[in-house]
Amino acid sequence: MAEQAQRDQEGRAARRVVLLDGLPVVVLGGVALALGSSPDQTPGQKAWWIAATVAFALGMAWVLLRAFRRADEYLRKIQLESMAVAFAVVLVALQVAAVLDAAGVIRLHQVTQLIIIGGMGVWHMTADLRTRFNR
Repeated sequence: MAEQAQRDQEGRAARRVVLLDGLPVVVLGGVALALGSSPDQTPGQKAWWIAATVAFALGMAWVLLRAFRRADEYLRKIQLESMAVAFAVVLVALQVAAVLDAAGVIRLHQVTQLIIIGGMGVWHMTADLRTRFNR
């Protein structure tokens, strides 16, 4: 029983660290999304949007790298499986967005970052639920 309690504590701590690392990245993604939502941008606004998007992408890579380095073998397996689910969700969402863009319903550049942020949310939720219910 003591081993199970210790593993539960380690799992909670790992989830908490990923959440704390990922929170600023999600906020930065929201900023990048807000900066890129205007269809008529000046060159200065485009530069800020590109800079925020690059910082968002680098931040995501940093969070992923730190999460994988900290995790044990079981948590790495859960994270990879969760990332695979999120990747599939993002691919389907991007395909739907591309079709809607071609139909003139939405502008693809306005929803791309939102889809990626949603994919991160799916990844975190899937990893969290799998870790909670499979230990």
